[in-house]
Amino acid sequence: MEEVRGQMGGGPVYLSFDIDALDPGFAPGTGTPEIAGLTPIQGVEIIRGCRGLNLVGCDLVEVSPPYDTTGNTALTGANLLFEMLCVLPNVKYL
Repeated sequence: MEEVRGQMGGGPVYLSFDIDALDPGFAPGTGTPEIAGLTPIQGVEIIRGCRGLNLVGCDLVEVSPPYDTTGNTALTGANLLFEMLCVLPNVKYL
């Protein structure tokens, strides 16, 4: 993340997280699952690594409810979105 942060500098950054970056064992509800993908903890670490950047917005894409028979993808996606909201500028941390 340090290399990415160095490239971003102080310019505006838009964070888009594609749920299919996660291993399908954690997020099966996507149309394009990636074998040997990231764990949810690794996804959270990437998002938290964006804290302090000039984030102007964020999104989570490729969640497909018809493929999410267990609801795990929806829960994981909600957690990732929460983490994204927490790293937006001007968020006060307790």
